[in-house]
Amino acid sequence: MNTEETTLDKIRTRPRFTMFTNLTKEEYAENLKKYLAEHRDEFSGNINKEVATICVETEYETYWKPRLSLRIETEDEKTSVRGVFGPSSAVWTFFMFLYFSFSILWMVFFSMYYVEKQIKSNEYPWALTASFIMLGLIALTYAAARFGQHKGKDEMHKLRKFAEESTLPFEKTDD
Repeated sequence: MNTEETTLDKIRTRPRFTMFTNLTKEEYAENLKKYLAEHRDEFSGNINKEVATICVETEYETYWKPRLSLRIETEDEKTSVRGVFGPSSAVWTFFMFLYFSFSILWMVFFSMYYVEKQIKSNEYPWALTASFIMLGLIALTYAAARFGQHKGKDEMHKLRKFAEESTLPFEKTDD
């Protein structure tokens, strides 16, 4: 199957895609359910006529376990399928919370250090050290995210295969 000229080819660099089909939302959801039932040993998921979430069946659970989330919408009498590859939304939210918190704390501590130096005070001698600790925590958060992505790489490939095989036959091309 050649996917080089399709919508799904963008998945390699961007973990999201949009495709259009002439099927109704209900027909597309039924076809997706049928495909999932045929591959029950490899994939699990929840599918309804508007949203589908697909996971790879594994013997272990990791914090960065990838999922394929599909949103099925009707646009101008066509059905659009928007797909996003990645971990659960709770994991994304947690990592964004960590980045935001550590970044704000870094700015606060570095501002305290800078103001202290400007007014020639010595009330916060620990502020510069604390700002470097925050930078270290940001780096650790990044490393944890990259490690999780690396551990989920094989599952991402399986999800891409699922997306290609379950959606490409129904893609509407502009011929």
